[in-house]
Amino acid sequence: LPSMQTSGSKPCPCPSFKLREVASMYFTMIAVFLVILVVALQGSAPRGSDFPYKVPLDPRGLLELSWNVSYPEQAVHFQLLIRDLQFGLLFGMSDRGEFENADLAVLWSDGHNSYFGDAWSDAEGQLHMDSQQDYQLLGARRAPEGLYLLFRRAFSTCDPKDYLIEDGTVHLIYGILEKPVHSLQAINISAIHRGLQRVQLLKPNITIPELPSDMKTMKIVAPDVVIPSQETTYWCYMAELPDGFPKHHIIMYEPVITAGNEALVHHMEVFQCAAEFDSFPHYNGPCDSKMKPDRLNYCRHVLAAWAMGAQAFYYPEEAGLAFGGPGSSRYLRLEIHYHNPLVFKGRHDSSGIRLYYTATLRRYDAGIMELGLVYTPVMAIPPGEDAFILTGYCTDKCTQLALPAAGIRIFASQLHTHLAGRKVVTVLSRDGRERQVVNADGHYSPHFQEIRMLKEVVAVLPGDELITTCTYNTEDRSRATVGGFGILEEMCVNYVHYYPQTQLELCKSAVDPGYLHRYFNLVNRFNDEEVCTCPQVSIPQQFFSVPWNTFNRDVLKSLYGFAPISMHCNKSSAVRFPVRIASQP
Repeated sequence: LPSMQTSGSKPCPCPSFKLREVASMYFTMIAVFLVILVVALQGSAPRGSDFPYKVPLDPRGLLELSWNVSYPEQAVHFQLLIRDLQFGLLFGMSDRGEFENADLAVLWSDGHNSYFGDAWSDAEGQLHMDSQQDYQLLGARRAPEGLYLLFRRAFSTCDPKDYLIEDGTVHLIYGILEKPVHSLQAINISAIHRGLQRVQLLKPNITIPELPSDMKTMKIVAPDVVIPSQETTYWCYMAELPDGFPKHHIIMYEPVITAGNEALVHHMEVFQCAAEFDSFPHYNGPCDSKMKPDRLNYCRHVLAAWAMGAQAFYYPEEAGLAFGGPGSSRYLRLEIHYHNPLVFKGRHDSSGIRLYYTATLRRYDAGIMELGLVYTPVMAIPPGEDAFILTGYCTDKCTQLALPAAGIRIFASQLHTHLAGRKVVTVLSRDGRERQVVNADGHYSPHFQEIRMLKEVVAVLPGDELITTCTYNTEDRSRATVGGFGILEEMCVNYVHYYPQTQLELCKSAVDPGYLHRYFNLVNRFNDEEVCTCPQVSIPQQFFSVPWNTFNRDVLKSLYGFAPISMHCNKSSAVRFPVRIASQP
């Protein structure tokens, strides 16, 4: 099972089978037969500082999860606030948010007594008590706002039924029991109110830098938005810096969420507009509206990005992100994604992002560089694929030309694909050997994208390579998915945040188009259906007409694995450094 631990996941000390079996029976008895909820026990709410990370699980705000991460213990401590407890709940993790093959902690009541246990679901969604109890209950207490449930879970448990908690996105699932159940097996997960929340559980343990005394703040919020009564809305709002605003450094930012809307504001981004335009029209409305001015499409330079569950973002003390001053646009675009699955009506919102900035410039300007694949249809994914891999290269020739002798330091990263993306990883290679993972997300979701601070700064030297690999699933598609800007087209990008800023803004690749032409000719030689290779037929149309048998799929995989690549090593002015065709590493 892709989301479950196997014996090959990570080595860890496990007791012998007989000893483990005896221990499992003992802990199962405790979990199942001991009544743990003494509701008469009144207590104060646990301190928020004990659990620094917090996210609402459900859109009504009935379930709120807080947690902390102990790297010395290799464990996560959870605190679940249940505001309106009925007859129990399910909480757990699975590969992509499904309730089949899930790893669960279950609290249930038969109407008289309440029980807690570690469980798992099979491929049909049937619940089973786990023979090894790895969700460890630490306590339960009543408070005026509801019931607090505290429990612990190790990252890695040596249990093949358990989810391996690792870096990147974790799909959390929950279910609410509205009727008493006489046993765990009696719970029908298809009949309960349930949902999904994505988070980064393993937050990096970063020291917060000291902030300067002359620090100022700027709140960029969309004023008094009436959230549309539909499940998904992207809202755009244009903001403007003061006239003559000089160069400053952004050193931190944090979300500003209207109270009561914490479960509806899914993610937000602030973009700076292109400096080539003197002005941009004011706008406050849906991003997909026909009334939105086209010029807003030129506001794409990310200044800040936040997603649900993320904390404040801090720049390293020696660097800041420049904004304002000559050559910098005064216009900013705030984009808010509202997720409103219960279709609430008339909910007002004034959420956004608060920037912290200083006029005392730090030693380095921070920069943002794009790694991965060029946005081009020459990179395509056949239909019906469960795990198709594409790789983009920032080659040694490009970094040799474009980086300073002392190199650069990557401190944060934002991974990006469109809807078919399932995994993304960027690795650093030096002298032909993989040296370090820059950022990896084995459970990546295009619906949960945030700028993530790295656990440790990655040093990139001239001559290093940065290799970005994306894995896609197109099992629900009937024709090829090509690279491009459209939401049903695909991307493979890692926006890395680094210092000191260089002229290198884009370091990406694609297969050499000449070799793709040879591929279409080969398809025609071995198939009855003709792929037109005449110049007036576009590459997407050629891919759409390929008969996707095993041979054509395998040859395309081989082409992407071994054919020479076209290297894009671009300055911010879109002028290329003199690097073009290269063989694959």
